[in-house]
Amino acid sequence: MLNPTAGWRAFELADEREAAGLSYEEALARFAALWAYAREVRPDIGADWEEDVRADIAVARALNGLPPG
Repeated sequence: MLNPTAGWRAFELADEREAAGLSYEEALARFAALWAYAREVRPDIGADWEEDVRADIAVARALNGLPPG
């Protein structure tokens, strides 16, 4: 678990502001880029992020009134 330092809180607030107006497609592309970076930093995490989050995406789409992906 991360220690919520002042720097981390500032990062999260800036990230929330930056992502606030993204469309679903833009947010998904942003997530894919962040996931690719995470895999560079730590290659032992899941190789297929789409498989790892498939159920989460289905729930998010349903909650937002979108058809199944």
